[in-house]
Amino acid sequence: MILNHLFGLYTHPKEEWHTIDVRHESYFYSLSHIAIISLIPCIMSYYSAAHLGWSIGVGDVIKLTESSALMMSIGMYFGLMTGVVALAILIHELAKAFDASPSYTQSLELAAYTATPLFMVGFAAFYPVLWFVMAIGLVGLAYSIYLLYSGTPILMHIPEEKGFIYASSVVTCGLVLLAILMASSIILWSMGMGPVYTA
Repeated sequence: MILNHLFGLYTHPKEEWHTIDVRHESYFYSLSHIAIISLIPCIMSYYSAAHLGWSIGVGDVIKLTESSALMMSIGMYFGLMTGVVALAILIHELAKAFDASPSYTQSLELAAYTATPLFMVGFAAFYPVLWFVMAIGLVGLAYSIYLLYSGTPILMHIPEEKGFIYASSVVTCGLVLLAILMASSIILWSMGMGPVYTA
């Protein structure tokens, strides 16, 4: 069943990583996991932007038109999917430097499951106040990084010392990917694909 490791990764992550390592799922399964989990922040961002409105400190609540919010959410969905798949490719390529030889599916599993807490932050958009979403986002990011550091040595079959350096390299690559996604968004906005606010 899709998402069947989700509960375990939150309650007993190390044991769950071992379970994932023992019975690797298929490439399609991991891709399906990403496809479903990526919907959470996209649907929530659409709903909060078009119907609830965002509160950014003092001032009026900011809302987007429904068509603009929909386009932004679709763009976010493909950006998130692309980002996780690109991170999996980087995990797979970096493995050679750490004497690991994971399959591409293992790399995708590591990327997909470590990104999950970050995507679950999307539920915070039910209360679309910037400081609240940022605070929950930091918790999600911290847990994603913890999952990466705890899961890397297990899935990649390398000692914990090497796993720490490997995971640190992946975090660095992840930050670079995030910067690329943000730069791409700015370029698209400057080409007239930016948000359209309600009056």
